[in-house]
Amino acid sequence: MAELLLRGVASCRGSLCRSPLDVHVQIENPSNRRHFVSPRASDTVKDDEVKSQPRWPQRVCAVVAATLLTLTPQSSYSKPFPWLEMVTVGPASANGLLQMPPRELKNRYFLVRSGLSNYESMGLINTNPVSKTSVDNGLSPEGLRQAEKAAHQLKDIGACEDSCWIWPSITMRAYQSAELIAYINNITYSRIVPEYSFLDARGLGAYEGRKLSTVDEIYAGDSESVMVKPPPFTDGTPNESVTDVLVRLTQLMSILETQYYGDAVVIVSPDSDNLSILQAALTGQDLRRHSSLAFAPGEVRRIDASDLPAPRPLFSGQLKCATSNCK
Repeated sequence: MAELLLRGVASCRGSLCRSPLDVHVQIENPSNRRHFVSPRASDTVKDDEVKSQPRWPQRVCAVVAATLLTLTPQSSYSKPFPWLEMVTVGPASANGLLQMPPRELKNRYFLVRSGLSNYESMGLINTNPVSKTSVDNGLSPEGLRQAEKAAHQLKDIGACEDSCWIWPSITMRAYQSAELIAYINNITYSRIVPEYSFLDARGLGAYEGRKLSTVDEIYAGDSESVMVKPPPFTDGTPNESVTDVLVRLTQLMSILETQYYGDAVVIVSPDSDNLSILQAALTGQDLRRHSSLAFAPGEVRRIDASDLPAPRPLFSGQLKCATSNCK
């Protein structure tokens, strides 16, 4: 028996209707020549009240229901609205997150490490996000030259020839580098989109304030496992593993891949780890060896669909890697 439940459609305006009714419409069955509209079974309405209420709202609902079911194939009566299946997406697509490595990239990406900050020029590690907008985290004279070189390199390769979007971290040195890139490439500042957290420098925990040369100890831990974190610190500096960094970078790429299509996007990071982990994830390389992809200050690299790994075909019931970088 073909049935359709219409909720709230038969609500009427006036003193005779106390609340919207959930109207249950039973369509004419060839074996049972009845066509009626009744309130919900849970509603206790007296016969005299039913007779006193206007019948046109229910009749309208019956006509609408009959029309909908007339347009629906008989084989689909078990699913009152089969056309909804046309917009159904799987759980992987529904969550909106990019899968790493992705099957495709809708945009061209230019990964840029900012120039050195004053802290870095002194050879010190500074990754606490509390101080990321301080003057000491701004470009040093050497960092300014590195950022200018990156801006000219982007211009030479035509990264922003047809305009581009510039996504820098709000860390002072990264945002200053982005402004310089926009100026040299004739891009209006309205196309600079500040990123407030996903591009923060990797938090190095207890290594905060130490010499930059000690970062090799962190990379030794990374080579063992992407879950290894630097020791925590008492000042609240985050201590992030490779996986922690990848989580926020995946969120960033998911935003960019859904917000833009066919555009050039310049990502400006205050450190190397963000970019080396991102490049390794996008190209399907071993994340434990991301440090081999380290970015020098002011370095520029392009990533697009041509850099993605080949798909892994199904062969003899097993997944075989089609590239040389997976085992």
